[in-house]
Amino acid sequence: MSERDVPVTRRALLAGAAAALAGVTLAPGIRLVEVAQAAAEPGKPVTSKVRWGLLIDAGRCTEGCNECVLACNRENGLEGGARPTDPQWIRIVELKDRRTGRKASAPVMCQHCASPPCVDVCPTGASFKRADGIVLVDRHTCIGCRYCMMACPYKARSFVHEPVSDQKPEVPRGKGCVESCTLCVHRIDRAQIPACVEACASAGHKAILFGDLNDPASEISQRIAAVATRQVRADFNLDTGVRYQGL
Repeated sequence: MSERDVPVTRRALLAGAAAALAGVTLAPGIRLVEVAQAAAEPGKPVTSKVRWGLLIDAGRCTEGCNECVLACNRENGLEGGARPTDPQWIRIVELKDRRTGRKASAPVMCQHCASPPCVDVCPTGASFKRADGIVLVDRHTCIGCRYCMMACPYKARSFVHEPVSDQKPEVPRGKGCVESCTLCVHRIDRAQIPACVEACASAGHKAILFGDLNDPASEISQRIAAVATRQVRADFNLDTGVRYQGL
């Protein structure tokens, strides 16, 4: 069979390139293979026995507060949304019940779905889900097609339009790539909590609870079992890792 008879798709070529990059350095001290095998606890590999998630209590969110957004920007080296094109990993959404007039606000970020549509539509495998439920983007295989942005029902992903300077070593970013909330995966892999959770607690609100959704004994699982919570657009059956209380 000649080379002309062998069908070679763009997706196959890109997939091969992604496989070839399996040992490429993402940033100082971080390699692709290490991202896939990063530790849920220091020294331990990721496991599906754990599923990290958030529970956000809108009743504890204070009007005008954006401590979680500021903490996210600082931790990940984001520009802060000064320009319309600046990436936003967390945004505060203001809600109003048309029937009662009741108002509420809550942070919205990547919902870390169990069945993430962003992963389904990605032609290169750059969008992927770790065994512990964290949805990530590998910027070295992202081609900036933005299919994932169109597929995400939460508008949680951003495209990097400008060159990125002063990057955080643990948070590799780049122009022409798509990015979103990582649940501060680099902190989780050091057995720390996400920056937004820490900042909210430090501000005295404690509106964001982080923990293992698979562990019935965890605080987050017990809270979800005890109070009424909801998933945003639960009708999509995506089984989100971020849940909301008080909406």
